Amino acid sequence: MGLIAREIEARGIPTLSMTSALSITRAANPPRGAYLDFPLGHTAGKPHQPLLNHDIVRDALRVFETSVRSGEIVRLAYEWADDDVWKDAVMRPRAPGAGHDDTRIERTSEPQYQTSVDRELAQRALASGGCPTCIWIEP
Repeated sequence: MGLIAREIEARGIPTLSMTSALSITRAANPPRGAYLDFPLGHTAGKPHQPLLNHDIVRDALRVFETSVRSGEIVRLAYEWADDDVWKDAVMRPRAPGAGHDDTRIERTSEPQYQTSVDRELAQRALASGGCPTCIWIEP
């Protein structure tokens, strides 16, 4: 979305990327962003809490007034829970047979690829000076 936002901005329309994926948003480098440390899919807050949703969107829109440099991502001061235990639960695949179709494999510090061809292309791009976060982008 950062590339699209930059094109829109080049045409004179200010943009704001709201995100719950900080590293991905940094890699996409939008003109400005508002980061909420909530689970993915909850960028405007928790469901069925319209006052919280309103406050989050209002504070995100304030980034238009406060952002001072291109690419700035402002962290919004809201917490999903009293501690960060929820982060471990969201990042781990659920146990098979628990009434869902979660087919993710356990995450590791090593990159994971869909196919061996994907792995080879990524390794080639990285070896030729590519960015480890954005190896899929053509130069």
